[in-house]
Amino acid sequence: MIDFRTDPSRYRHWKLSFDGPIATLTLDVDASAGLFPGTELKLNSYDLGVDIELADAVQRLRFEHPNVRVVILRSGKPNVFCAGANIRMLAQASHGHKVNFCKFTNETRIAMEDAGANSGQRYLAAISGSAAGGGYELAMAADWIMLIDDRRSGVALPEMPLLAVLPATGGLTRLTDKRKVRRDLADLFCCTEEGVRGRRAVQWRLVDELVPPSAWEAKLRERALAMAAQSDRPVAKGIVLTPLERTLTDDGIRYNHVEVALEHTQHRATITLRVPDQLPTELADVHRAGASFWPLALARELDDAILHLRLNEPDLGVLVLRSEGDPKAVLAADAMLEAERNDWLVREIRLLLKLVFKRLDLTSRSVIALIGPGSCFAGSLAELVFAADRAMMLLGTGDGENRAATLHLSPLNFGAYPMSNGLTRLATRFLGEPAGVDAARERIGESLDAAAAEQLGLVTAALDEIDWDDEVRMLLEERASFSPDALTAMEANLRFAGPETMETRIFGRLTAWQNWVFQRKNAIGDAGALKRYGTGLRPEFDPERV
Repeated sequence: MIDFRTDPSRYRHWKLSFDGPIATLTLDVDASAGLFPGTELKLNSYDLGVDIELADAVQRLRFEHPNVRVVILRSGKPNVFCAGANIRMLAQASHGHKVNFCKFTNETRIAMEDAGANSGQRYLAAISGSAAGGGYELAMAADWIMLIDDRRSGVALPEMPLLAVLPATGGLTRLTDKRKVRRDLADLFCCTEEGVRGRRAVQWRLVDELVPPSAWEAKLRERALAMAAQSDRPVAKGIVLTPLERTLTDDGIRYNHVEVALEHTQHRATITLRVPDQLPTELADVHRAGASFWPLALARELDDAILHLRLNEPDLGVLVLRSEGDPKAVLAADAMLEAERNDWLVREIRLLLKLVFKRLDLTSRSVIALIGPGSCFAGSLAELVFAADRAMMLLGTGDGENRAATLHLSPLNFGAYPMSNGLTRLATRFLGEPAGVDAARERIGESLDAAAAEQLGLVTAALDEIDWDDEVRMLLEERASFSPDALTAMEANLRFAGPETMETRIFGRLTAWQNWVFQRKNAIGDAGALKRYGTGLRPEFDPERV
């Protein structure tokens, strides 16, 4: 089982140090500590375990160290920055592990970019030695790239000539969309095994700055301080991200606010989210509550649950979302998050919720939201309804209930949590009828019953008590009966209507291109590039273009 929970005391591959507004994240991979037995992580190459630690560090830097304004990424090994994803690991990993590894890596790099764009915590990549493949892609996630001019250090994306695969953890897309490298130069770069170094790397916009070895440390600090001066990060005391409390059993996962029922015979998992009756109402109380403040605790628990299901329960293809609790409590939390949005901690909580909701959007599972009596799909939690592929809501009170199912909107549904396409889920939902967004906005704060929610287009169907059980059962059984491959393809196409962005292109290309390339014999066959890498034998390629 792969566990995504960690903390700096358990890091094997990263070292964190602090100097005022500057933090340094040093990659110093323990070659013997790979996730796969017998895999040696040479030359600062990485596997999912290295990325899990990086993701944890990125999140802790945002919450535990609000005074940090710049994060320097550098290597702890001589003559190599990072050799990218470990080839031996890729050669023996299952297809699903390869693709989910690439997806998680990309989500982590997007979290780094989000920190720079929205939190004032910018990343500076200091490349000393070779940055190849995923190592250069890691550097491209930074806001600024410095390269030492020592005639040895350089950048490369050698996947095409060496491995018969693509730089698919965002490499190609960041090269063209973010760094705006000219297409023909990008083509030449990606087909050049040894990469590019020195002045040419700056001229091609592969890096931002070239520094002589004699001035390296001084220039690095100077650049970091200049970037720090542009940040609005406060001088404040952070909060501690305490360990997640989680209980695993054969048929479920239990956290404080999230419970997951694992229904293996039906190939589905039911995720139930709960809200406490009482929440802090003053900002000072939120800071005192820290990691136990419900929106933050829920975000971390839901994130862990999504990742656990992705990597450890691949046969559970349908996620059923339910909620329990008082919607007024959720709306009160939303009111706090909106009123105090300029506070650094509140800002980080909102941004984390945004990233977790995106994680759900990008999960290759069918998502079905069920809204019944006692549900608390309100405000921020209503985003889960709008993220679902189908949302079913019960008309009336249901058997033995004296309260009806309701749905509630808050101001946070209209801008706080954009999807990868840059639009809110409601704007994406009503792409062809933008008046639907205005109609929904006019109902903020109202208790919407099933008929009203259906009329506003917020749910797929409103079902009465007589039809509810049968309709839900048939929906879930039908979904589980379809081809998982076809469902993943359909869902990936339908979820992201509207404009293309760097993020949608990254994940679209990952889903379509790398998903396909990683199954072709030119990459993974007995005579393919991944299998023959390092053996001295040339790969044999089928020349047929598809």
